[in-house]
Amino acid sequence: MSDKTEIRGPVTRRRRTTISGGGGGTGGVKQANGSKREDAGEKPPPYPSKAKTEEVSSHASNNGKVGKAKGQLADSPRKQRSVVEDINQRLSCHVLQESLLSSDSGYSNYRGILNWCVVMLVLSNARLFLENIIKYGILVDPIQVVSLFLKDPYSWPSACIIIVSNVFILAALYTERRLAVGTISESTGLILHVFTLTSLLIFPSASVLTVDSITPVGGVLSLGVYSVLFLKLYSYQDTNRWCREIRHAKAKRLTRSYSCPNVAQSNGSAVHCHVSYPGNLTHRDMYYFVFAPTLCYQLNFPRSPRIRKRFLIRRLFEMLFFMQLLVGLIQQWMVPTIQNSMKPFQEMDFSRMVERLLKLAVPNHLIWLIFFYWFFHSSMNFVAELLQFGDREFYRDWWNSETVTYFWANWNIPVHKWCLRHFYKPMLKRGTNKFLAQTAVFLLSAFFHEYLVSVPLKMFRLWAFMGMMAQVPLAWFVGRFLNGNYGNAAVWMSLIIGQPVAVLMYVHDYYVIHYGEAT
Repeated sequence: MSDKTEIRGPVTRRRRTTISGGGGGTGGVKQANGSKREDAGEKPPPYPSKAKTEEVSSHASNNGKVGKAKGQLADSPRKQRSVVEDINQRLSCHVLQESLLSSDSGYSNYRGILNWCVVMLVLSNARLFLENIIKYGILVDPIQVVSLFLKDPYSWPSACIIIVSNVFILAALYTERRLAVGTISESTGLILHVFTLTSLLIFPSASVLTVDSITPVGGVLSLGVYSVLFLKLYSYQDTNRWCREIRHAKAKRLTRSYSCPNVAQSNGSAVHCHVSYPGNLTHRDMYYFVFAPTLCYQLNFPRSPRIRKRFLIRRLFEMLFFMQLLVGLIQQWMVPTIQNSMKPFQEMDFSRMVERLLKLAVPNHLIWLIFFYWFFHSSMNFVAELLQFGDREFYRDWWNSETVTYFWANWNIPVHKWCLRHFYKPMLKRGTNKFLAQTAVFLLSAFFHEYLVSVPLKMFRLWAFMGMMAQVPLAWFVGRFLNGNYGNAAVWMSLIIGQPVAVLMYVHDYYVIHYGEAT
């Protein structure tokens, strides 16, 4: 038993000991049974509970002091670091960095500078407009616009020429129907299509050149309609020929369907059925393609689910507003500038010619930008919404063009798609060089530019043709030697300066031919 007592005694004493929280850490080890006090001859405290409470409170207070001390010790390195950093910032205030306007800085937020440019542009053009009003007065005359289209209010030759275009549309449709059922051979169908497409270019031009009552503006309108129809019908016969080739390759007959059957309604939106060849050869399908804002034909166009009335009204309002703005700017700003440019061109005063060219460049470019928005955004979106035509990509970010080829490929997407699908890629498949194929595309574009200008003016000077062909060496030069912002600036310069040069050339020649003898 003594052995057990000797073993349990120390353990019991270790378990019942507490560490006193005396100040300065001088407290010793106290026994719970008070044996130390008895050995020293001291009396135990009269109130044990109170003593225990005091011990606990003193222990807690000491723990708080220890925590604060630890917090101060932890905070002191932070304070020391902050002090050191503050001193370092005072001693060294420079770091390795580039200026914001440097190309190596990576800075790209120039919104304020862009706003400043817009404000300066508005102020400078407002001054020019005010100067024009003071010098010439109000020249805007809506009645005069009618005379640009009609010489005689009872004679509408341009409208009659446009109505006759239905003959060529129906001829292409019936030719495709005969080819679909095998009534005529492929070679005969090709001859008929070539005759129809050639007539589309010859008939309106011959009418404009022979009928004296057609005005230049009316001639441009009618020739523009026939040029669009030429591209559309070429795509129409090309796509149907591909469908016949696929049908012959599969060696099976496709079930005949209707292009535009009775459309079922589902929650107010049209559900369009899938069409297969030759079910697309109907009048309704043909005329939908004729009025659709695209030049490339396909059997099943992407269709929007419904007509958005608010969107349609906004586009209609933009069309009317920008049309009036275009007419006003042409009459008030551009016409007087062109008239004042005739004398320097006749006298071959080079310095005055350059001054008039730069003066004409501002209104001409502004009118071109407004026309782009009016035609490619407002008008084409209006027609697309009305016909529920789903593909609304009529242009891309041509304003960011760093090369000339990028500009011509992105500012007029319908024409670009047509050239790529029906002209450029077929040439590459035949083994034509890429550069020659690109040159051929520019050649085709130059032909139509000259066709739309020379025939209505009834004079052939080839200024538009040469201007378009000059894009080939310009595209090579910009792509080879200019990059980034320099290339973009070169594209803008060609647009701002190139167009007024062609305008002045044609106006000067037209003035000399029609009014030179009178003066």
